[in-house]
Amino acid sequence: MSDENEILLEESAEDWIMQKCDGWRDHFESNYEQRFDEYNRLWRGIWAGEDSLRQSERSRLISPALQQAVESSVAEVEEATFGRGQFFDIRDDVDDQDRGDVEYLRKQLTEEYSLNKTRQAISECIVNAAVFGTGIGEIVVQEKTRRVPSTQPAMDGQVATFGVIETKEVSCTVRPVLPQNFLIDPTASSIEEALGVAIDEYVPMHQVQQLIEEGVYEDVDIMASSTHSFLEAQDDIDDYDEDRVRLTKYYGLIPRSMLEAYLYDEDEEEVSLSETMTENGSNYVEVVAVIANGANILKLEENPYMMQDRPVVAFPWDCVPSRFWGRGVCEKGYNSQKALDTELRARIDALALTVHPMMAMDASRMPRGAKMEVRPGKTILTNGNPNEILQPMNFGNVDNITFNQADHLQRMVQNATGAVDSVGMAGVVNGQAAAGAVSMGLGAIIKRHKRTLINFQECFLIPFVQQSAWRYMQYHPDKFPTGDFKFVPSSSLGVIAREYEVSQLVQLLQTMSPDTPMYPELVKSVVDNMNLANREALIAKLSEASQPDPMAQEAAQIDNAQKQAYIAVLQGQAMESQARTAKVQLETELLPMEAETDRLKVLTTNINEGDADEKEFLKRAKVAELVLKEREIESKEAIVNKQMQSN
Repeated sequence: MSDENEILLEESAEDWIMQKCDGWRDHFESNYEQRFDEYNRLWRGIWAGEDSLRQSERSRLISPALQQAVESSVAEVEEATFGRGQFFDIRDDVDDQDRGDVEYLRKQLTEEYSLNKTRQAISECIVNAAVFGTGIGEIVVQEKTRRVPSTQPAMDGQVATFGVIETKEVSCTVRPVLPQNFLIDPTASSIEEALGVAIDEYVPMHQVQQLIEEGVYEDVDIMASSTHSFLEAQDDIDDYDEDRVRLTKYYGLIPRSMLEAYLYDEDEEEVSLSETMTENGSNYVEVVAVIANGANILKLEENPYMMQDRPVVAFPWDCVPSRFWGRGVCEKGYNSQKALDTELRARIDALALTVHPMMAMDASRMPRGAKMEVRPGKTILTNGNPNEILQPMNFGNVDNITFNQADHLQRMVQNATGAVDSVGMAGVVNGQAAAGAVSMGLGAIIKRHKRTLINFQECFLIPFVQQSAWRYMQYHPDKFPTGDFKFVPSSSLGVIAREYEVSQLVQLLQTMSPDTPMYPELVKSVVDNMNLANREALIAKLSEASQPDPMAQEAAQIDNAQKQAYIAVLQGQAMESQARTAKVQLETELLPMEAETDRLKVLTTNINEGDADEKEFLKRAKVAELVLKEREIESKEAIVNKQMQSN
């Protein structure tokens, strides 16, 4: 066995995991922590001393421009995700003829998400993504006690007693995780390709104690401190309160020998690395670990989930190539927000000097012990003319150009973040600006939101629905059908995009008549893009109104059939008349030829056979007769064809 393997066998699993987590924590604190704290302050409008850029700055004003950008952007994504109620759909296998299991699974998942307040948790993840650049959620599976009110008859059958029915059910939901509490390998760009990920945060003591009592965690001394030097020096974690515990949840790979060293008792035979090698030659195994205060293992087991997936989902607001952490709204508008805050605070300070100017005084002509203070109603004693002793130091009025500059900086924040007030934009769309400029501006804004929406759907929403469905299939198979289902998002346009689309549809409606076949469909599209409480009912009424009356439709079909039959009769009569006309015409053409043939027969009746001239005449008469018969046959065939066509 190599020296490296011997070191691995000597090192405990908790030491190995915490050493990795501490390295990831150091990288995060060096590159992201300070920036994230400042993004959080600007979003919440909290002033700090480092915001002052001038020593003379007195104002502590923070512009709400970045706050508005965050709220508007978050509202766009939430409206696009939850605006239609059902935020996901399920596609079944094409070979499956029974679609009932799909509808049943969709109904069950929707009910569970509603009971677990999943929409609220997802919305918090979206806010974190807008502020910090990345939204993170932990998929939590736990057993909950569900209580339902119940009325039960008494033994005498007359008096009813009120009680509660308690049932234990498996619950799966997503828990928002602050990016400051999330650790990941800096070289990884996604959760799947990382060595592991960890959630490192403080939790209330009673929650940990409850899980220990339920048997979820091991019963260990969670307040014991670590003896390893690489865990000792952090001021924020080495003093433990009695009411909270530093809990580190690790989801990822560890050496297989460490897992087996933890699972096997010391009395059992030592397990070597060569005996634990997997078929693909890997010495690592996927585990779920929970460590208290960096030293005590509360839980360590091989990944228990049937799909061997990590129960963490994350998405970037905007991607940074080859990086896990994305760019949020606050990062995009940070520089413009800082410039705007500086401009506003400078103007407030200038206004203060203009309204309350500094005073210059002749100290030699002030009474001894007089306190110089300027306030309304204040009496100032002077030794002489006050106009000669006290003089205000006026600096002039604040130039109006500063107000224009502030408006320009606010537009810069909007341009940087892609966030626009939907109310103001609706007015612009309705005709207050040039159509070309509005289309170009809205097109860019909608594209930005679509990019964020795609990241959210592909990296967070659908993986969460998929993993939660797998958890229910695994831990609650009697209620959730098992199958290879495909989950797809049901997202649509956001607020701004819908308002823009409604305006375009209204303009199109104004160009056509209500009798146009497309008119009802356009009206339904307008209603479908509106946030109305009774939208679904209105769409149903419009669909019903656009459908033809069955009785009227049947009557129209009968009338059409009668018209077609009458037309067919007229066409038959016309063809029959044409056939008779053709017959008469042919017979008329044959009459001269028949008369000529009869005349030749009479002339040749008494002709002697020996006369040569007479013989030549007779030959010609027979030829004429043959030609006449041939034409008669052709005419009869033509008459038959005409009759067949008419029939």
